[in-house]
Amino acid sequence: SAISPGNAARELFGSERDSTIQYGRLEQAVGGTLFLDEVADMDLEAQAQLVGALDTGSFMRVGGSSPVTIDVRLIAATQRDLHTLVEQGAFREDLFYQLNVVPLVVPPLREHREDIPELLQSAVDRLVEQDKLPYRRFSIGAQNVLRNHDWPGNIRELKNLVQRLLILGNDDEIAAQEVEAAMGAAQAATGAAIPGVSFDQPLRDARDAFEKAYLEYQLEKHGGNVSQMAEEAGMERTHLYRKLRDRGIEIKDRR
Repeated sequence: SAISPGNAARELFGSERDSTIQYGRLEQAVGGTLFLDEVADMDLEAQAQLVGALDTGSFMRVGGSSPVTIDVRLIAATQRDLHTLVEQGAFREDLFYQLNVVPLVVPPLREHREDIPELLQSAVDRLVEQDKLPYRRFSIGAQNVLRNHDWPGNIRELKNLVQRLLILGNDDEIAAQEVEAAMGAAQAATGAAIPGVSFDQPLRDARDAFEKAYLEYQLEKHGGNVSQMAEEAGMERTHLYRKLRDRGIEIKDRR
């Protein structure tokens, strides 16, 4: 699980106040394995407490007065270079060596493109099961497009793209043109929020807002040429016209 940078101590070690106890991640994982994602984001104070817990096999809850004994296997991960962070004083050297007993370097996605079809299928299955999104399959052409992508965002980028395609798509099969269009829209929106989309709103509302932003982007990209837009989006013109009308998007050029 990911640790919030500003609240790492409470999340890891729990807290006590009066007679109320909040159990932390370490205590909840006693007798098992705890996975810490993006461990480099932990503040130095929490890092020091974790060093002590790993050294002694015990820790104190925040606000507590009695030590808590633990027996936990710890697995940590990060996308950042811990060697550099240690040199900069942003990550404790002793914690680095405690965690670096059996290092496993996972190569970026662009270095094992042959795994992309299986990763796509895994992402689809998980989103269908957990988020109840409609099942869609990737065509061979779509898989080839994704194999040739550089994936600067690695597996997170792949998961987000799959989610976008399942939410916005209508056909059972995901075509190469649809993938290219979705990736183009994502790149155009990088670093900027999509108007009307919020993670706090219902999925249906978020889908509608994202779809409107996507259609407006494609319409602008093709200068109002609906035929070109339909071809790139992998949609029938009649279906695309209906989508544009439903989203209240004005069409000035009906080519």
